[in-house]
Amino acid sequence: MPLITACALLSPLLSFGADWTVDTQDEWTATQSAQTGLEVKDGMAAPTGKSATYQSTLKSFPEKRSASTITIAQSPVWENWEPTEHLGPVNLGDAPVFLSLGPDNYWIFGRYGGAKKGTKQAGEGFKAEPAELEGFDMPLKTTRFPNQFDAPGAFEKKVGGYHAWQSRDMVNWVHHGPITDSEGKWMTTAEAVDGKAYFYYDFPNDQDPHLIIDEDLTDGKVGKKMGMAFKDPSHGSDSAIIRDLDGRFHLIIENWDPISANKRSWDSPLASHAVSNNGIDGFKLLDPAVDYRTNPTGRFGTYTHPHWVKEDPKNYKTNKAKYEIHEPEQDAYGDWAAISIGGQYYLFGDFDPAGAHGPKNMSVVWFTSSDINKPFKFCGNVGKGHPDPDVMFAKGRFYLVTQNEDFISPGPWVEGVEVRVGVDSDNDGKVDQWTDWQTVKEHYDHIPGFAKQVARKPAEMSLSDLPEGYGFQFELRLTDTTENKSKPILDRVELRFEP
Repeated sequence: MPLITACALLSPLLSFGADWTVDTQDEWTATQSAQTGLEVKDGMAAPTGKSATYQSTLKSFPEKRSASTITIAQSPVWENWEPTEHLGPVNLGDAPVFLSLGPDNYWIFGRYGGAKKGTKQAGEGFKAEPAELEGFDMPLKTTRFPNQFDAPGAFEKKVGGYHAWQSRDMVNWVHHGPITDSEGKWMTTAEAVDGKAYFYYDFPNDQDPHLIIDEDLTDGKVGKKMGMAFKDPSHGSDSAIIRDLDGRFHLIIENWDPISANKRSWDSPLASHAVSNNGIDGFKLLDPAVDYRTNPTGRFGTYTHPHWVKEDPKNYKTNKAKYEIHEPEQDAYGDWAAISIGGQYYLFGDFDPAGAHGPKNMSVVWFTSSDINKPFKFCGNVGKGHPDPDVMFAKGRFYLVTQNEDFISPGPWVEGVEVRVGVDSDNDGKVDQWTDWQTVKEHYDHIPGFAKQVARKPAEMSLSDLPEGYGFQFELRLTDTTENKSKPILDRVELRFEP
């Protein structure tokens, strides 16, 4: 689409009492008086290079107004990820699961194993010594692994499932021992409510989410086994769980009905969505969360799963599953993880693209929706390898952990955006006074009582020092300061006035 370069200097009068919003494609176009290096497309304004500017028209009123604030919103695409050193304990195995229980209280779960290849650790003759670590008032001991300590729960008997590690700073990790048994070795996701952790695991593998509720993550013991949480009518699972702000539990589940999953890294273009009031039972299926199926052919095939009969012979008499063949070849996604930022929901998962199969061609993908009950749209992907990811807000940043590479992000907001606002105080159609240029950005914080809901403070500038006026104008300067593929893409500008 060609760049839009100019429009009329003065706009029609706004109705008295209305705020000024620039949101749609037409509004971005009609509001513009000048720009450099900016493309307006699909209702968003994005720099075409490393920098861009945008100048609005002068909006006029029949009577004097007092401006209150100007707020900038960016695209939710969230490509602002950078590689980071390995997150979590170096001896954590299998698909990692995150859980944030509030500021400086971060947990990661996985199987207990040997250190990853190339990791420095203590050699022969190592002897554990008593240790102290800020934020922990329990006896600790050193381990042969760097930045890792054992708490009393770590010495409880290993039972073949996932273990718990806790951190205050996302650098040092305290091992608290088992939280699932061998039946729960295919743990996929976790939530928290009222001081209790909800651990969901597939049993058998890739089937029917089961639940353990644990009231003490430090005791090295498996919590209360609640049995099957949801009898999934499809094959797949590898689910994510997230509570909405009303407390309902949303389960996002792989659905293998349209694909030969064994040939596509056990992923699918389809993700089912079920919701429950308590997260324990009563899950009801809704419309799919992700649906990128191609065309159904009416023909069917079968594939074989290696674990169903072996792990749960009582309920599974065959390892064969039926699927409907779709054409052309489909992208496949799965191993879901979920987070919400200011009501904008994100799903992270595997990405096995059509035409390039296998772990070497896989990466982390993410989708977004402004409503958990509406379809999620593809955003982007990052990294290499079969990820099985999870995502968490901690220490003011977002952490994306996988089985291979790990990533960190300041959030969906991309630096840098500067704004200033001018006022026409004498009604001559010209700005008489401008604010200083100010850099604005979003800020994020924990929401008490929620592990995966993150508060968003908008990128806002106060205009209380501006005098009253008959007209107002704003200017923007965008500078892409990142080394990754993200850039500051503007979605919406809102200038509010005193009532």
